[in-house]
Amino acid sequence: MSYIEQKLSEGKVFKDPVHGFVHVSDQMIWDLIATKEFQRLRRIRQLGTTSLTFHGAEHSRFNHSLGVYEIVRQIIDVTFADEYRLSNEERMTALCAALLHDLGHGPFSHAFEKVFHTDHEAYTQKIITGKTEVREVLLRAGTDFPSLVASIINKTHENQTLVKLISSQLDADRMDYLLRDAYYTGVSYGKFDMERILRVLRPSPDGNGVIIKYSGMHAVEDYLMSRYQMYQQVYFHPVSRSGEVLLWKILNRAKSLYHAGYEFKTNPAQIIPFLSDEVGLDDYLALDDAILTFYFSVWQQEDDEILSDLCNRFLNRRLLRYVDYNPSSDADFYNQLKGCLEKAEVDPAYYLVVDSSSDLPYDLYKPGASSGKTPIQLLLPNGDLKELSTESPIVESIGGKIRTDIKLYFPLDFIENGRIPAEIAEEMVTLIHEKQNKKPS
Repeated sequence: MSYIEQKLSEGKVFKDPVHGFVHVSDQMIWDLIATKEFQRLRRIRQLGTTSLTFHGAEHSRFNHSLGVYEIVRQIIDVTFADEYRLSNEERMTALCAALLHDLGHGPFSHAFEKVFHTDHEAYTQKIITGKTEVREVLLRAGTDFPSLVASIINKTHENQTLVKLISSQLDADRMDYLLRDAYYTGVSYGKFDMERILRVLRPSPDGNGVIIKYSGMHAVEDYLMSRYQMYQQVYFHPVSRSGEVLLWKILNRAKSLYHAGYEFKTNPAQIIPFLSDEVGLDDYLALDDAILTFYFSVWQQEDDEILSDLCNRFLNRRLLRYVDYNPSSDADFYNQLKGCLEKAEVDPAYYLVVDSSSDLPYDLYKPGASSGKTPIQLLLPNGDLKELSTESPIVESIGGKIRTDIKLYFPLDFIENGRIPAEIAEEMVTLIHEKQNKKPS
């Protein structure tokens, strides 16, 4: 029996708050979970700084990855079992890719990527094909097996249905993180009937993803509305973004100090490769949320006032305040506020920050479009396929419209605690009040 076909002598389960149980019967999946690269995901939070707003959001990419694997396993082994037969190699390639799809995430995810220009999907592929324990496990299935798994991550695998199970507008990744993030944040927005979606899911006849039986349209509408609400109410929450802005500015300050020859009281050994732009795979894997948080803690005692203050703010939730911001109509407000900070000798590069968040709830792209993407298609009772928004007024109303939210962050507490001189503080307060009371343009 080949390694791909090898089963555990007794099936294993992980008790999961979202799926009930995550079932593992394949030896390869069990061995991959035991690798140090996969165990590292226990130390990478799924939602970064969101716990500053929703205190229950402490869950990790480890349990999300198990959840994505479980959804794909259910689709392949149950939903598609009778009408979409996969080879043993295809089945295991899809399961491995589902399990490993987030291996490349760095600490605090997107803020980290913004500063150091890393790409978590590229690093996921490097971990799968590089000198790692994960690759050693995958090689037991054949010399080309790591590359096959990586090809699903980079969307080049010849079986595009397997690719779309993990990365599309209706995929296992999105279904799991919506349900999981809603559970841990305690909100109701992200809840939808996943069981119903899995029952009506079918492989696309053109081999390019999955389709939905018409009878399941309302379940998919619910899923897309859940996604829309989660982005607006949770993922783009301005308080969470304030924490992300601080994180972003801490790393920017540390990088600036390093290149200026600053001597840190505590040598940031694990971060230096990122500060110097000489990052190897081992360096990347050595960093996680806990290590980054440790350095933030000791940097509170640094002589550099800006780095010390930003770290203190982040760790003790002394967040920057914000107002809605429109770059085209609020430029004067920005420049006046910047001038006030400069007069008070507060560096606006770190304390006056514009942050923009955008989301497209549903892309109305058409088959064959240059993007290469695929819409969600409905299988009508007569056998025809129709793009979802043409049949659903709800989806049509949110589809194709990018939602953008822009905030301007600033240190209001510097006014309150006297860090900014009284006459300048009074000018700033007047500016901020006028902005808050101004009708949106």
